[in-house]
Amino acid sequence: MPFLKGYPFEIRVLVKHDSFQVAVNGNPFVQYKHRIPLSKVNHLSVSGGVDVAIISFQDTAPPGAWSAREAGITSAAFPPTQFAPGSTYSSNPAFPPGPYQPQTYPVPYHTLIVGGFYPSRSLIITGTIPHGADRFHVNLKWGEHVAFHLNPRFSEKTIVRNSQLNHRWGPEERGLPSGMPLSCGQSFSIWILCDAHCFKVAVNGQHQFEYNHRVPNLQQIDRLEVEGDVILTCVQV
Repeated sequence: MPFLKGYPFEIRVLVKHDSFQVAVNGNPFVQYKHRIPLSKVNHLSVSGGVDVAIISFQDTAPPGAWSAREAGITSAAFPPTQFAPGSTYSSNPAFPPGPYQPQTYPVPYHTLIVGGFYPSRSLIITGTIPHGADRFHVNLKWGEHVAFHLNPRFSEKTIVRNSQLNHRWGPEERGLPSGMPLSCGQSFSIWILCDAHCFKVAVNGQHQFEYNHRVPNLQQIDRLEVEGDVILTCVQV
């Protein structure tokens, strides 16, 4: 059972001529043979006990072929994610590496967080870490203050967490109970959930750590920044 209550997940479905091939959190899961002609498939539905964060479609068919986008079932709010070289998907022959043309975000990346980053809100960042990357960071800010600084450092094999208030950095937190979850040359997903007392962080669907709040008013957090050695393919706030 690859799904756990309270943890984020990613399902990818590759449509082949004879079957749907499904991966969950980067691992091959099931192959399901078609029971109706693909030309009749024109809707996607999701129901039950789940919160949907991102749905995106990625066309791999040649020009002129039927595609999900032509059927009008794409979600334009979210760009397609990327099968990165060296990732679990592309290393599995069931999920070939291309051709894909993923949309990417410019880095440094800055965006507003309307209404503040209060408890129950979350954000998801997906992308690829280039070969030879040294570090990148994710900042949750207001004004010149950094409420939460998440800083993967590949040479040090850790993710540094901190806050900068009144132009002064506080004590760093570095512990990673399961080791460094990010690697150069790999795709990733970072999920940050704001809880009442802390930020909870999951990487690639696995909970990594919690960071206790160091600011009293979370609703004043109004900006997200992503900078450094990273290729962004999706940011959902």
